[in-house]
Amino acid sequence: MTVDQSATLTIVTLLPRLLDTNGDAANARVLAQRARWAGLQASVVPVHTPADLPPVVDLVVIGSGTDTDLGGVRDALRPLSAALRGWLAAGVPVLAVGTGWELLSDAVDLPGGGTVDGLALVRGRATVRPTRVTDDLVVATGAERLIGFENHARGYANAAAALGSVLSGTGNGDGTEGTREGSFIGTHLHGPVLARNPVLADRLLGAACAARGITLNASAHTATVDDMAKAARNQVAVRLSLASE
Repeated sequence: MTVDQSATLTIVTLLPRLLDTNGDAANARVLAQRARWAGLQASVVPVHTPADLPPVVDLVVIGSGTDTDLGGVRDALRPLSAALRGWLAAGVPVLAVGTGWELLSDAVDLPGGGTVDGLALVRGRATVRPTRVTDDLVVATGAERLIGFENHARGYANAAAALGSVLSGTGNGDGTEGTREGSFIGTHLHGPVLARNPVLADRLLGAACAARGITLNASAHTATVDDMAKAARNQVAVRLSLASE
């Protein structure tokens, strides 16, 4: 099928000034660039208030913040919860990382006691770990392997379904990592995760394109970048004594 060159994908990044502690807001730019390499037009729209919302949204990215900002970020996300609920109900792909994911859950437990109520848009709860986790994280998701860096003080319980099983690292703390619920993916993987794992980026892009009736095509540029990402993942795999791809 010939790609419709007039098709434009709109990628929303929520609260990028508050939720970009580990560079995770850059996941939106990764999606946009891969779409352009495939011959599509793509725009990244930062959304801080409901007034910023574009009329059509194809993909949504939410980054991670700090614990000191949890309450403020939750309050900033609350006016956007109706839009988020609508996107999830419509099957719009949503990727959330770290605290951006946790704040969409039922609740976020705090070290030393206390809880920040989440928006309850996805199942589960962010639970306090005995110690902070800062390490490489390798996750098996079916035939795919995702690699990134985890830096978090909480695990996650009662997810609808896990993103994958942990091969190295901690993830949710129970042998699994992340959550999948409908079109939603939550993860502890930083990097940003889509730059290091283009297979996940293309899964999200492919779903958005399918909803628009267009085809996501690979390109020579994509293949070159994917080889670089693969080499970076294999460096981590070798360091962790895991098989290379």
